[in-house]
Amino acid sequence: MKTPFSLCVYCGSRMGESPAYALAAQAVGTWIGQHQGQLIYGGGNNGLMGVVAQATAQAGGRVVGVIPQALVDKEVARRECDELHVVQTMHERKQMMAERADAFLAIPGGIGTLEELFEVWSWRQLGYHHKPIGMLSVEGYFDGLIGFLSQATERGFIGAPQQQLVQHGNDVDRLLGGLAQEAASHRPGSGLGQI
Repeated sequence: MKTPFSLCVYCGSRMGESPAYALAAQAVGTWIGQHQGQLIYGGGNNGLMGVVAQATAQAGGRVVGVIPQALVDKEVARRECDELHVVQTMHERKQMMAERADAFLAIPGGIGTLEELFEVWSWRQLGYHHKPIGMLSVEGYFDGLIGFLSQATERGFIGAPQQQLVQHGNDVDRLLGGLAQEAASHRPGSGLGQI
């Protein structure tokens, strides 16, 4: 049996100031569901996390949440997930999310979102996995970060091939389609590498 494309989405437990962020989260979830995919995410029901999970479920996709016990109440765990894994630590959370995913996507969020993005990015450049990574820059949200990374490349701290490991753009269909296509090229059958 073919397993569904599993996209790990990193995003905020807050809504942010612009309605465009929630619309983008909804579009990502809808895309996952319409492509019979599976969302892997932080298990919360608040903010953009809740929006992407709800949209995925409404569009017919599976929702897999992973949340530490300490955050079950704070982030209000989404009990309606197809699978809800309550773990003890953030390390366990991130490890399980990474292992279950075929690809990673960051949409607007805060420090936790950025930390998760950079962790899987560093793992990829070190060769721990070959799964694609994307950033959805809603209303230019990641433009400053992309500019900073270009500066770090110009100053010799990041190699150009490292910077090119992350796809970015503002078109949901194009970006997620690209991640799914790249993931399929690294995914023989249903076997996924361990991180």
